[in-house]
Amino acid sequence: MALPQDFGINVFNDRVQKETLPSEVYKALRATIEAGKQLDVSIAGTVASAMKKWAVSKGATHYTHWFQPLTGLTAEKHDSFIEPEGDNVIMRLTGKSLTVGEADASSFPSGGSRVTYMARGYTAWDPTSPAFVKEGTLYIPTVFVSYTGETLDKKSPLLRSMTAIDKQAKRVLALFGINCKKVATTVGPEQEYFLVNEEEYMQRKDLRLTGRTLFGAPVSRGQELEDHYFGVLQKRVADFMRDLDEELWSYGIYSKTKHNEVAPAQHEMAPIFNTANISVDTNMLTMEIMKKVAQRHHLACLLHEKPFEGINGSGKHNNWSMSTDDGFNLLNPGPSPETNTLFKLVLTAVIRAVDDYQGILRASVASAGNDHRLGANEAPPAIISIYLGDQLGALVDSIVKGVDYVPVEAQKGYIGVPESPIFPKDATDRNRTSPFAFTGNKFEFRMPGSQANVADANIVLNTIVADAFCAFADELEGAKDIQKAADKIIERELKAHYRIIFNLDGYGPDWEQEAARRGLLNYKNTADAVPVCFEEDNIAVFVRQGVYTRDEAVARANIQLENYAKTINIEALTMLEMVRRDILPAVSDYVANLCTNVAAKQAVNEELPCTGEKQTITALAALNDEVCALAGKLENLLAGTNMSDVAACSQAMAHKVIPLMRDIRTRVDKMEKLTSAEYWPYPTYFDLLYSVNG
Repeated sequence: MALPQDFGINVFNDRVQKETLPSEVYKALRATIEAGKQLDVSIAGTVASAMKKWAVSKGATHYTHWFQPLTGLTAEKHDSFIEPEGDNVIMRLTGKSLTVGEADASSFPSGGSRVTYMARGYTAWDPTSPAFVKEGTLYIPTVFVSYTGETLDKKSPLLRSMTAIDKQAKRVLALFGINCKKVATTVGPEQEYFLVNEEEYMQRKDLRLTGRTLFGAPVSRGQELEDHYFGVLQKRVADFMRDLDEELWSYGIYSKTKHNEVAPAQHEMAPIFNTANISVDTNMLTMEIMKKVAQRHHLACLLHEKPFEGINGSGKHNNWSMSTDDGFNLLNPGPSPETNTLFKLVLTAVIRAVDDYQGILRASVASAGNDHRLGANEAPPAIISIYLGDQLGALVDSIVKGVDYVPVEAQKGYIGVPESPIFPKDATDRNRTSPFAFTGNKFEFRMPGSQANVADANIVLNTIVADAFCAFADELEGAKDIQKAADKIIERELKAHYRIIFNLDGYGPDWEQEAARRGLLNYKNTADAVPVCFEEDNIAVFVRQGVYTRDEAVARANIQLENYAKTINIEALTMLEMVRRDILPAVSDYVANLCTNVAAKQAVNEELPCTGEKQTITALAALNDEVCALAGKLENLLAGTNMSDVAACSQAMAHKVIPLMRDIRTRVDKMEKLTSAEYWPYPTYFDLLYSVNG
């Protein structure tokens, strides 16, 4: 691949649009994309014809409306371009086929927002996210709605939330004399993942069915030496990363950084910022491409948040900011933040939003996989708090406590040798334990899990900040002195929401107690976190900003709980199958072999103690009985759980099923340590974690 000319060669991007569309059509389309103007449907036929011609030149024979249903994945139905013309066919994409399609809405989750026997749903073109060609098909990014108007996807509310923050932010900016066409949220989602040998992966039922290992004794060398992070890339990994970069670049995805992560076999890819909905689309595409490129290298790419017990899991840090169409970053404090009233007001809006709606922000990242990760020494705790750093922390303290602000100036770095360059240091350090940290001109939301669709987190962020902007604009638009009124709002709101700011160690032993004293929420699992979404105040903010209807908000919370319960149920059933069909028989065979050996030895000399063998036999036999009993208990528990009652079922899964699964795992992992490797039925952690990286 030759850069930069081949970057985005598979994308119907601005350059291709300019080359293939008539001037007036191109201008009308760009007005929709860049300024948010209503799409002129009269241009759809011309755009469709040009898009089809370009796609066919790239080898495409089909097109698909590509959307993001509430399953958390992407969906696609492929239709060919061919249409009959006499005895022959022609290749055609009409304006109607571009702008609207039909899908069976009853086959996707709706959370009770519509009756399942009514099936019609529509996919509608999202012109702000460019189409692309992949594997012989033209992919057209779309939204997905039901016949009765309910949104059934993650893209629609994301676009609505972007519209909300655009509208409300422009109201605030106008009060300070700044007029712009558009304010957009930008996102840069980092992506962590594991690479393991495909051969070992295929032998693990748990990895294939659930994405994580349900059993696995810890390997003698994990991440204790801290030598994997930023370590030298092994050849197979480097080859994979090179191919991945080239594939991503061909789709216009700004893959920027690649490196080894903390845990063995763990790695990361970080992109450059892009507009929120495009970043969401490209991240979903990135995860799909990662898996396919891995297969070409006879590897398996694991995107689960916690595929291995005892070592770091994987997250997807969501770097979030706001910018105008002419490049003004609303979260840039500038050289003197203490005199930058607009920045202080924007910062205050974010602080207020995160504090008021910490519950739904926490719920936006809740999942069965992420529950294993949050709160460990690899991810932020489940408690939402904001880290501002030394500079902004001192500024907020001065306002809240009424003390003088002492500017924190950036220092110069120097190691004390003349050959070393003098380098600029940032005004503040980073806090890796904070879930929501200010990092210069953006906030890094570090809670989303590695396999999550980051639309969920960004829908919440956009909505709650838009709501804070709306409240501030309502108050300021009636003020005679904007400066004084803004200062009053800043002081009042910072004092009211000061509790959410925490600049110390989120892993510290006293933080949970301190957070409880402050009244901050601490929901450690999905079953406890998601119910806040049913609270009227949390529903109202979405309704107020036009992001969800009440029914849509309730439906999505129901789907989240249902998905959680189903995920745990699948894991528990998989665990039972592995235990009964593979692990217990293997251990019994090994115990029988030991008994035979003991008998043979004592037949020669009955006074031989065979102490070691007998201890192993006794230990494994006892563990075997315990696991059998616990497996029976787990089976009965699952049989007695009503899966149709999502609230009660999710509680049972969180507080009864998962602890029981943990008890079974603890004993099975002990059995693995005592059983000969030749008898153990699955590849071990050593096989999985070190077969690729060596």
